[in-house]
Amino acid sequence: MAKGGGGRGSPYQFLFLKSVLPDLPMASTSAALEKARRLLEEAAAESLPTEQVGALPSSFYDAFVLCGIRVHAVEPGRLLCHFTVPSRLLNSGGFLHGGATASLVDLVGSSVFYTAGAQTRGSPLEMNISYLDAAFSDEEIDIEAKVLRAGKAVGVATVELKKKSGKIIAQACYSKYLGPSSKL
Repeated sequence: MAKGGGGRGSPYQFLFLKSVLPDLPMASTSAALEKARRLLEEAAAESLPTEQVGALPSSFYDAFVLCGIRVHAVEPGRLLCHFTVPSRLLNSGGFLHGGATASLVDLVGSSVFYTAGAQTRGSPLEMNISYLDAAFSDEEIDIEAKVLRAGKAVGVATVELKKKSGKIIAQACYSKYLGPSSKL
């Protein structure tokens, strides 16, 4: 949101919010926009200064999420990992953040295609994740990925995060473009 105008949103922001929430009074719309802005800016202020974040290597995020993962089994079309949920990946409710879960699905889902002979990292096409239970700090979980299809251009896999009790934390269907990178 652009600064200025007393922190109020643009007319387009108001129209968008009114189209999504038509029964919300205009005063509440303004308050909702302001609260959303404040929450995001306060969360961003708690992180490292921009110049320090900008200096991090591009591989930092993957390492940040995957640090501590252990590969337990590798078979053609299947990958099983063990992971102890670290406190750095918890949300404000004290359990594994949904974004961290999605990153684990993406990273382990990408890796399983190598077990089926894919030669490229490719790009994710789609992830459909059902969040079914919570995982807490220091809890041991299993992450299992299975290839459903690894074609010339597209691969499809399932990724499941489970507690040691067998209770499913998240279940995902993951598709990825496996074709060669564009030369453009």
